[in-house]
Amino acid sequence: MCRWLAYSGAPILVDTLLFKPCNSLIHQSLSAQRAHVPTQGDGFGLGWYGELPRPGVYRDTMPAWNDVNLRALSEQIRSGLFFAHVRASTGTATARLNCHPFRWDRWLFMHNGRIGGWFEVRRDIEQRIAPDLYRFREGSTDSEAMFYLLLSHGLARDPAGAFGRVFAEIEGLMRAAGTDEPLRVTAALTDGDRVWAVRYSSDRQSPSLFYRRGGPLAVEDGHCGLGSGENTILVVSEPLDGDDSEWSEVPEGTLLTARGGTVQLIALGPARRAA
Repeated sequence: MCRWLAYSGAPILVDTLLFKPCNSLIHQSLSAQRAHVPTQGDGFGLGWYGELPRPGVYRDTMPAWNDVNLRALSEQIRSGLFFAHVRASTGTATARLNCHPFRWDRWLFMHNGRIGGWFEVRRDIEQRIAPDLYRFREGSTDSEAMFYLLLSHGLARDPAGAFGRVFAEIEGLMRAAGTDEPLRVTAALTDGDRVWAVRYSSDRQSPSLFYRRGGPLAVEDGHCGLGSGENTILVVSEPLDGDDSEWSEVPEGTLLTARGGTVQLIALGPARRAA
């Protein structure tokens, strides 16, 4: 399993969230509090929006806590929308191409969880990726395959519908393959304007996911403070500081949509999944 964070708000230096909170993403890479395994050392990635519509991406296979380049870059990169991810592989190779976030055109996607029985269903899932998108697939993870399957199912037009259709299709292929392992997903994606985050599982045991909304962000003594206003949204695998009361848990089977100061929670019910 993995840990990740998504930030949207006034531009800040990336190291504000990667390193400064007491339970920062870098701290989680060494000692996650809510993951099945405490260490997330199979690579990391950073994706951010700056001057261009297409995001920048920096990924590597080194443990996040041991990469001096990540620290140096994060102290200089200022962005109003960025994703960061630390990886714990569920079986695929530790390779740069398998590190999140994944990028296509203006989109970023990152994932924590797994498609149960991935090595049994991989071929069937990949065959359902649109041919004009499959040629961009670079790695071997279930996460990247899910991203291109979402794009193939109309992600740009209808994100909630795309998630429902993809989850239903993947679960159908898992049943056909006879796997008894679950589908578990917490994922985030963005087009550079809006942010979507989803928490879903076939066994109602989704990985943890939290969000927080408010005004300008400041980190003091390891604590994340948000000023007055509603222009900042943080979505995280686990709270970045020790005060869980200030974070809201994303419910099971829910898609979170954020744009500017507006946050919506949409239930991914049976009708949606079967759409």
